[in-house]
Amino acid sequence: QVRLVESGGGLVQAGESLRLSCTTPGRRFSSYAAAWFRQTPGKEREFVAAVSWSGSRTFYEDSVEGRFTISRDNVNNTVDLKMNSLKPDDTGVYYCAADSSAVGAVVVTNYRQWEHWGQGTQVTVSS
Repeated sequence: QVRLVESGGGLVQAGESLRLSCTTPGRRFSSYAAAWFRQTPGKEREFVAAVSWSGSRTFYEDSVEGRFTISRDNVNNTVDLKMNSLKPDDTGVYYCAADSSAVGAVVVTNYRQWEHWGQGTQVTVSS
């Protein structure tokens, strides 16, 4: 089992920025593709962004394209999500996920097919 630890959530106003970070203590993150999902009460977990194990490929959900950037540092075992121009609709609990096969030429956006998960970090964007 891969333990994922998220950090960086918080409360911001619309238009501001946040950076989320995910790390795997004691484990090489470079063996896995990584992604961020988010969830709001009463809704299923939805795909936000993903990055291949090498960092060479990235994928984004349409509503965050151009505002969010996913990146990884395999030396320091971190995957970050830089979120700019935040909107109230971006509010939710953000989860880091890892999987050995969910990113290839295309990305698996169904959260059920991602194997490893963090505990989540709350992001709240006020209008």
